[in-house]
Amino acid sequence: MKKLLLLVTTTFIILSAYAQTNDTKMKIYIDALMQKMTIDEKIGQLNLPGSGDIVTGLASSSDIGKKIKEGKVGGLFNIKSVEKIRAVQKVAVEESRLKIPMIFGMDVIHGYETIFPIPLALSCTWDMKAIERSAQIAAQEASADGINWTFSPMVDVARDPRWGRIAEGNGEDAYLGSQIAKAMVHGYQGDDLSKNNTIMACVKHYAMYGAAEAGRDYNTTDMSRLRMYNEYLPPYKAAVEAGAGSMMASFNEVDGIPATANKFLMTDVLRKQWGFKGFVVTDYTGINEMVDHGLGNLQTVSAKALSAGIDMDMVGEGFLTTIKKSLAEKKVTLAAIELACRRILEAKYKLGLFDDPYKYCNEQRAKTEIFTDANRKEARSIAAQSFVLLKNQSLTLGGAGILPLKKSGTIALIGPLADNKENMPGTWAVAARFEKATSLLQGIKEVAGDKVKILFARGSNLDEDSVFEERAGMFGKSLRRDSRPAQQIIDEAVAVANQSDVIVAALGESAEMSGECSSRSNIEIPKAQQDLLNALLKTGKPLVLVLFTGRPLAIPKQNETVPAILNVWFGGSEAGYAIADVLFGAVNPSGKLSTTWPQNVGQVPIYYNHKNTGRPLEEGKWFSKFRSNYLDVSNEPVYPFGYGLSYSTFAYSNVKLSSNAIAANQNLTASVTVTNNSSINGKEVVQLYLRDMVGSITRPVKELKGFQKIDLKAGETKTVTFNITVNDLKFYNSDLKYIAEPGDFKIFIGGNSRDVKEASFKLL
Repeated sequence: MKKLLLLVTTTFIILSAYAQTNDTKMKIYIDALMQKMTIDEKIGQLNLPGSGDIVTGLASSSDIGKKIKEGKVGGLFNIKSVEKIRAVQKVAVEESRLKIPMIFGMDVIHGYETIFPIPLALSCTWDMKAIERSAQIAAQEASADGINWTFSPMVDVARDPRWGRIAEGNGEDAYLGSQIAKAMVHGYQGDDLSKNNTIMACVKHYAMYGAAEAGRDYNTTDMSRLRMYNEYLPPYKAAVEAGAGSMMASFNEVDGIPATANKFLMTDVLRKQWGFKGFVVTDYTGINEMVDHGLGNLQTVSAKALSAGIDMDMVGEGFLTTIKKSLAEKKVTLAAIELACRRILEAKYKLGLFDDPYKYCNEQRAKTEIFTDANRKEARSIAAQSFVLLKNQSLTLGGAGILPLKKSGTIALIGPLADNKENMPGTWAVAARFEKATSLLQGIKEVAGDKVKILFARGSNLDEDSVFEERAGMFGKSLRRDSRPAQQIIDEAVAVANQSDVIVAALGESAEMSGECSSRSNIEIPKAQQDLLNALLKTGKPLVLVLFTGRPLAIPKQNETVPAILNVWFGGSEAGYAIADVLFGAVNPSGKLSTTWPQNVGQVPIYYNHKNTGRPLEEGKWFSKFRSNYLDVSNEPVYPFGYGLSYSTFAYSNVKLSSNAIAANQNLTASVTVTNNSSINGKEVVQLYLRDMVGSITRPVKELKGFQKIDLKAGETKTVTFNITVNDLKFYNSDLKYIAEPGDFKIFIGGNSRDVKEASFKLL
């Protein structure tokens, strides 16, 4: 034992000394470099333009190329290919005075060329290894093509499905979001950022961007510090603790001050409280936009941003064009400029760019490591795990559900999203090869085999409004509108459906109906598609709704009338195959919702970990006068947080606790047995929730504090145990102190936030 302790201690000392040596070397190197830099060159490092007018062969003579030569550019973003990046880097390291290499960023959000499910879908896997692996593959591909910095992960907690960018995040829960933030950062950066197959993460959007008022993008955020610390800040903090190299400021204001100039967020919380050592970049023209916020002219807002703790200015060039003047007028300090410059140079040092500026420009890697068969296979597997089975009704009393489908007979595949491969990758797929994506029609044909006859009909347009449909088909994702009368298109589909044994209806949103600047005030399936669905239901044929969406939708009618609903989000470049794998039972669905699905938009915001009012509605009641409820709809969602069905059925035992009371220095174990009562092997996400029954401030009705995704063979039983520590009971009190208060607690364990077994204990 003593030898082991000595070995551990010695190893820790060696590693600590190594880290100190590396930090010391970096400081010495950057100190020497900065002594050579002029004030213009230091400010130049803070400038991040887009790739602009750079074309192959003309990097040096472009407008940006001239600025690079003059030391006025710290990096570029969304420039693609080794050839272009090498050419631009060559200008920086061979034609500028100090030969400082540039950093190259890109919106690698859910894959590079091999596209994984949108982040909201990935969160529904509840599988941290799969999520980390998706980021790892994205980093491998992006780094092979010259990219060394990604504007991901997006960790904004979002509880308003009207907000289009809910598609880019991890849902409504701070705990789940924190686990995913850590997994994504580690997937991108690995254990060694200097390796050429890792890239620097940029955590966004800091902070509270997901709480924009009215679900409208770029809008105001206003909340108490208690809500910030307990419900919205944890995922950003988790990403910092995971070692994220950079952060991105959000567009929204917080406490009346845009995040881009918010010293409380950028310095007090991020630097002083959390100890963040990396650099902070604005979002696209974030500094310039503060002029419209009403904080002053470009010089004024640029000075405010730098003084608040912003290090790099994306696109706006406010720093480049005004900071030197502000320095002369003593509106900013030289120390602030140099600190920002140092942070950016440190990032380049950690990426190994000073040792080899071309380390990410290996043409052989670009040819052999991008969009490979192996990567596509993993994308297909992960996509299938992200789908959520919302309903699977039997057509006969006591019979099996409609799904999985049989590989025989005739299937009618109908809907505007059934044969549209361009929409399968989803929003924010910047580097995607749309021509290589897989449509649902193609996937079903290949997976079903030659014993199944597939009939296809479009059935409807995406929406009745052609102008709306055009907005929803941007960035090369056209729906190829059918100009025939709507009823004629429906009649054609009904005729096809009548020839089939089962109908698969591919309906919902297009890829660009969610994402940036894609907020919706109506979160239902578009009426044109609802009309089609109603006509198909009238045929009396068994029907499966394959629902595409980038947000929770309000589908109470569909939940009542459609026998089977499989929510597939946007599954990436292999979506068509992955969906078919689940439809035909090659993969048993295991996704669980990371958001609550409302009955209608009037319930928004709706989330599971709400607080009680002083007049809560009595359990089991739909309405009670002078209680907190609606006249026209119940308080309940259509689908609760954590919900998702399987082709297997799982039974939970009662919760067993190791003790009914614990002291502050003790742990508690809570366990249940879970049994697969079906004849199909399956996966279940066992979820643990806690409730602090009495607190110095009001506490949520339950909070996720743990989960385990387990495999259960047909008929198998497993015991699942959770270890609960005092840290799991802590929260920020009214003085913003992170504490656990003695008292009564409840534990809930189950397959979703609603259907749980419970037990009680005390913290002494």
